[in-house]
Amino acid sequence: MLKHKKIAYLFFIPLLINGIWAQQKEKSLSLEDCILKTMKNNLSVAVEVLNPELADISVSKEREKFFPSLSFAYGTENTNSASFSWIDAAEQITTQFNDYAAQFVQLLPTGAELSVSLYAYMNETNRKFQTINPRYGSTLYFNFTQPLLKNFGFKISRKEIIIAQNNRDASENQLKTVLLDTIYNVEEAYWNLVYNIENLKVKRQSLELARDLLAKNKREVEIGTTAPIEILSAQSEVATREADILQAEAMVKNSEDLLKTIINLAAEEEEADVEVVPVDKPTYEKKEVTLEEALRIALENRPDLKASKIDVKSKEISLSYAKNQLLPDLSLRASYWSPGISGTQLLYQDNDPLSGVVIDTVPGTSSEALKDTFNFRYKNWFVGVTLSIPLNTFLSRAEYAQAKTDLDQSVLRLKNQEQQIFLEIKTAVRAVQTNYKRVEAYRVARELAEEKLEAEEKKFKVGLTTNYIVLQYQRDLADAQSAELRAVIDYNLSLAGLDKALGITLENRNIKIAELN
Repeated sequence: MLKHKKIAYLFFIPLLINGIWAQQKEKSLSLEDCILKTMKNNLSVAVEVLNPELADISVSKEREKFFPSLSFAYGTENTNSASFSWIDAAEQITTQFNDYAAQFVQLLPTGAELSVSLYAYMNETNRKFQTINPRYGSTLYFNFTQPLLKNFGFKISRKEIIIAQNNRDASENQLKTVLLDTIYNVEEAYWNLVYNIENLKVKRQSLELARDLLAKNKREVEIGTTAPIEILSAQSEVATREADILQAEAMVKNSEDLLKTIINLAAEEEEADVEVVPVDKPTYEKKEVTLEEALRIALENRPDLKASKIDVKSKEISLSYAKNQLLPDLSLRASYWSPGISGTQLLYQDNDPLSGVVIDTVPGTSSEALKDTFNFRYKNWFVGVTLSIPLNTFLSRAEYAQAKTDLDQSVLRLKNQEQQIFLEIKTAVRAVQTNYKRVEAYRVARELAEEKLEAEEKKFKVGLTTNYIVLQYQRDLADAQSAELRAVIDYNLSLAGLDKALGITLENRNIKIAELN
């Protein structure tokens, strides 16, 4: 007896473990849960989320053209050459030359360029008859160049920045479009899974009715109140409905796999092999929507339409730029510079440098030259205009023609897209209205099928109808239940499709782009 108990325990433990394991493998998910997981795990969404970030980087890159630039230079030079005259130098001429420069350049939004530069040098030589040696010099330059025709204007100089900003806005709308499609795909997969699960329940219920009728027929054959042929028809119907269940079970698995793929549950290791159990049930509350209101909402919210309008704006800017490049190059130039000079002054005998006799020196430093420079001791300026008229503007005119054609294409694409949206909205509104009526009609059909089956079963009990008729009414009821369920699912999908067509899915689901970045 004890041995048998041990065997029973050993047999029961694996069953218990399998039951616990199966229970752990199930995961109940609402539609909202599935959408949130998709936003987190879906690879297509992850790819599209990066596009606005890349577009932002492009905007920052284009803005760098208006960042000021600083440049520095330093050089030293020592030259030695033969002296061809004792008057110039005794043996060889040696010159030491050092210079340095710093420059600040700023591009302005009008297309102008402003530069400020400082140049300084030191020159020392062994040549005779020098009055200042070493000599220090420095000059402060201000240069301003403003295009007056070609390359003039805020839009022209900022063309790349504006287009980059437009591309960023377009990429955000493209991301919204992908999110709309993805969310609809989640809803479609979720509700199809719900339908297939509920349809499987209907098939099983229908099978149970057929089995009950078969069992009843067997009992009646045994007592001789029913012909054996009735058993065969009931057995055939049971086998047919068992086959229907196998197909329904396959449809459940296929729908579940599709939903898990969209959600990308494989990204969550602990949930990679779970069985998804949907907890939401489809409803069919009537939603009133007019075509005029739907069109207005779509024109305001459709992200793909916004992206197309942004593309038209970018093409308009490109056309303005190409047209501007056809103009002559007329530029205003203005310069202002302040030099300064200093050095060690050589005093010659009798104040005659030709004597070659240095009797004294007056030291001078580079700082004195810089002092004169920054005090603007010596003021110099220049203002002028330059005009350049290219004789061959074939390339520029080709670019203008290309930009104009691109704009015309974008405008036509926008108009065509508006027509397609109009058709899509009409179809979506009609689908909502039609599917609601289908739900109502199939609900009535299912109620009548239930009443017909109930009445026929009562007639069958008293021998007023045949086994075949009862089985047929059972199948009619199962078909009516499946049709009603399909209509409810289609109505929910048509509502989701309408939200997608209107471009308001993200707003209704309270999903913000910033939260995905």
